[in-house]
Amino acid sequence: MERKSTSVLGLIFIIVCFVGSLLAASNPETEIHYLSGRGSDDTVLWQFKVTGGRQANEWTTIPVPSNWELQGFGAYNYGHDHPKSREKGFYRTYFTVSAQWKQKRIFIVFEGVMTDTEVRINGQLAGPVHRGGFYRFRYEITPWVHFDRKNFLQVLVSKVSADSTVELAERRADYWVFGGIYRPVYLEAVPQAFIDWTAIDARADGLFRARVTLNGAAPHDRVTALIFRMDGSPLGKSFATFLGTGKTSVLLETQVTGQKNWTAETPHLYWVEFRLQRGKTVLHTVRKRFGFRTFTVRPGKGLFLNGKRIVLKGCSRHSFWPTTGRALNRNRCRKDILTIKQMNMNAVRMSHYPPDSYFLDQCDELGLYVLDELGGWQRPPYATAVGKKLLAEMLKRDVNHPSILFWDNGNEGGWNPNLDGEFARYDLQHRTVLHPGALFNRVDAHHYPSYARLQKELKDSTLVLPTEILHGLYDGGLGAGLDDYWKLLYPHPHFGGMFLWVFADEGVVRTDKNCFIDTDGNHAPDGILGPFHEKEASFYTIREIWSPVFIETANPLPSDFTGDLPVENRFDFTNLNRCRFEWELLRFFDPPDQSAGHLVLASGSFSGPDLPPHEKGRVHIPLPAHWRQADGLLLRAFDANSRLLNTWSWKWTPAAKVVARVFHTGGQMPHVRKEGRFLKVVTPTVTFYFDAQTSLLANVQQGGHTIPFSNGPRFVASGSRDSV
Repeated sequence: MERKSTSVLGLIFIIVCFVGSLLAASNPETEIHYLSGRGSDDTVLWQFKVTGGRQANEWTTIPVPSNWELQGFGAYNYGHDHPKSREKGFYRTYFTVSAQWKQKRIFIVFEGVMTDTEVRINGQLAGPVHRGGFYRFRYEITPWVHFDRKNFLQVLVSKVSADSTVELAERRADYWVFGGIYRPVYLEAVPQAFIDWTAIDARADGLFRARVTLNGAAPHDRVTALIFRMDGSPLGKSFATFLGTGKTSVLLETQVTGQKNWTAETPHLYWVEFRLQRGKTVLHTVRKRFGFRTFTVRPGKGLFLNGKRIVLKGCSRHSFWPTTGRALNRNRCRKDILTIKQMNMNAVRMSHYPPDSYFLDQCDELGLYVLDELGGWQRPPYATAVGKKLLAEMLKRDVNHPSILFWDNGNEGGWNPNLDGEFARYDLQHRTVLHPGALFNRVDAHHYPSYARLQKELKDSTLVLPTEILHGLYDGGLGAGLDDYWKLLYPHPHFGGMFLWVFADEGVVRTDKNCFIDTDGNHAPDGILGPFHEKEASFYTIREIWSPVFIETANPLPSDFTGDLPVENRFDFTNLNRCRFEWELLRFFDPPDQSAGHLVLASGSFSGPDLPPHEKGRVHIPLPAHWRQADGLLLRAFDANSRLLNTWSWKWTPAAKVVARVFHTGGQMPHVRKEGRFLKVVTPTVTFYFDAQTSLLANVQQGGHTIPFSNGPRFVASGSRDSV
């Protein structure tokens, strides 16, 4: 009896395994198997040898993904420089393929390789050499894959491209250029007939259209679709269409109601599930994430999203980190987006190539408008043939991101006019194509326009949208010039927005120079942030100028102030009642505790007023009756996600009194004497002069020598005497 039971259990086990293998073999979803790590913080060691520079001609290992220069191989060079050697990198690794994939078609996918890539599977060439360093590409390798033993993958990467136009467009540029497999590599398994790629157009009125391109499908196969909310509940009903004879794609369309539209302030997302069916059999299933939104460019009137005018406030960004080069990870991309939003920016330009796919994923999730850019530094651009191929790779990967508002065809003369019409072939939305640095499609994207030129251009009907403006070299231009430009441009309907140059200093930690941070002289230290994204002065200036809650602080509080302040809601879609305010009354440098520079006498918080976007109104601070006993007032605004938008401060205590407190020691108040427009403070060793109106430190005298302080520290509520 026991033996019979054992036999039955064994038979059941065999049947379950067999059925399981059949189900797995017929799995209608795309299956992925990573051969590399998924980012710079998650790598896999492959065998490696480089032909020139450091560690040349020595077989060893390298983490994938990575740029080989940052791993101690080859030679560094900045794009302006001629490469010291035409390095090639040889990669080798082994992988196994599940027998459950025997009935599948198998592709190997590279997310990004610099620059020319030759791939062999078990000694067989997978396809033509891929040229272009910033694009996802793939080869079908089904005929050469072994299921009964290990497979041998060889990748030859040429740092310098054999295509002169690729070399000039991507590598003779004003940024560091590297070599290597720097984005993930993986296998994809799909059914014999499968959904190749999709292009979605989901509009703010609920109209949904999608073009679904198929591979291996037969006439009269059917494609069905169903839209889901992020919680998994369906939005509307399923809809379908049949594939016609001789066709390789279908166009599906439906109308939904009750959807929440996507904006950078309200990044609502949905899923759509596409199914390729033959009769009742589901051959392949694909899910794509998207957002409902309608974006239009109206020359003379502005940029409109979902029927409301928006203004883009952004910066250009390189995909870069000092210790890993172009190899990034999901967390690094997320931090960059959050930092951009901390500056009250709502947009980013991808300079000068498409970014990692997970950067765009998180722009969709967190809310950031994107200009996605085809590579192309300056003249000459990509040749037409290779440009068409790379453009197709970029758009097939990126076309469904709701965050993308524009396509950039190259940069500053790096555009090929023969490619302008290609974007619409892949983009069902027909987004506007820009030529950064020029006037095209009635959008003036000239770089670094002067103040006088902008005054003139605003009188025209052309939309003004400089895709590079000001300059952050040594943090010198951004905060210093932005306010004047913004006050000129913001009120005009011809103004579409601006992109500051650039997000962060591009400094490389040189593994060949004792970890010296190299910015190639003054070519790369032009960011708002430092190389490790340290916040510099312009960060705070930009955050204040671009705050969506605008309160004027240039004038002192009136003598009859009762807590009411004029406010302007500069959000595009958010009512100010979604914001929260906090206030503090402060005493500056109040003995005996001067360590913080101030003492909080009272504090509180309140919700913002009911004030629609682009409207002006008032906020009321519920101050206590004794508020005049304080020296100053701090007010902070936070958005619905508790992100700090800005801090404002006012002070009313006379400067002489504040200055005297700074130098209060031993129970004795120093003698402060007014001399002209200055307050003079004499100590046993040093004499200080402060501006009597602003409390700015003007100069310091010691031993007969004068140290000038033309823009010294201001005594504000958050100040400290240590800053004097």
